[in-house]
Amino acid sequence: MGESIEDKILEKSKKCGRGSVFFVGDFVSYGNRNAVNKALERLTEKGLMIRVARGIYCYPKIEKAYGLGAVPPSREDIAKAIAKRDGARIVPTGLFAQYQLGLSQQVPMNVVYLTDGPSRTINLVEGGSIKFKRASPRYFAIRSPLALLLTTALRDWRVESLTEEQVAFIRAKLNENPRIPVADLRLMTSEVREFVVNLYG
Repeated sequence: MGESIEDKILEKSKKCGRGSVFFVGDFVSYGNRNAVNKALERLTEKGLMIRVARGIYCYPKIEKAYGLGAVPPSREDIAKAIAKRDGARIVPTGLFAQYQLGLSQQVPMNVVYLTDGPSRTINLVEGGSIKFKRASPRYFAIRSPLALLLTTALRDWRVESLTEEQVAFIRAKLNENPRIPVADLRLMTSEVREFVVNLYG
């Protein structure tokens, strides 16, 4: 008797490692879509997989120190998995970009990414959503990850409203990383570019 679809899904998940995010389409070589969906449902009921959103699952990391058990993937991990599947580039924006930059300690429930792929919204089982907004190719021409994150984090947040602590934090970030190339500075919004150049002094 051959392996069941459940066994095959679990075997592949273990090879990829805990925390890996999967799509139903990743397992269609094991059976038709309906059978794969049913197998994933059974694995979820057994606590071996977590359903993240419609058609998206995770082979979860297990938190033992505090007894939390299966831990869902981060919004960033889910977004990166979707972008990889779609062959798209993404960059966080707004509150989530500010969080990733370290300007805010709060992880927003609803995160927004700019993408050169299709626009879409993924509603998460645990609440909240991940929204992908198609953006100008200009953003993705910026090569420096820090320059890109500064551009998207500050685009919805007036530079004048930054506190002294936040400005000092950004200055420290700029000093820790390789200097932003002139080509990237030219692609940043004029307000952010001026702000960064002044911080370099």
